Amino acid sequence: MPHDDDAVWRALANPLRRAILDVLRTGPRTTGELVEALETSRHVVMQHLGVLREADLVLVEPRGRKRVNHLNPVPIQQIHQRWVAHYEENWAAALVGLKHAVEGAGQEDEDVG
Repeated sequence: MPHDDDAVWRALANPLRRAILDVLRTGPRTTGELVEALETSRHVVMQHLGVLREADLVLVEPRGRKRVNHLNPVPIQQIHQRWVAHYEENWAAALVGLKHAVEGAGQEDEDVG
């Protein structure tokens, strides 16, 4: 299923939703466990979980009366591949260039002294 980048970006824009994902990164949690970990109301957590589910960042597994929330890292990986990875190549090249420039400047100082 293709992911809607805009929905993922909107979901990630909120600090509480990012906190929920951080908690889920350590393992699946029930909604009650998320409420406890984040020290906020059940209503607020459920609202944010709804946004995260719509962005496909959280998958829900019903277990009887409980709902276990799982982090789905795929949309974040896709965002990384589409956006971040391309810039990393440029950053790495720039850092290598900087390293060579600094080393070259250090070499020139040794030659002068």
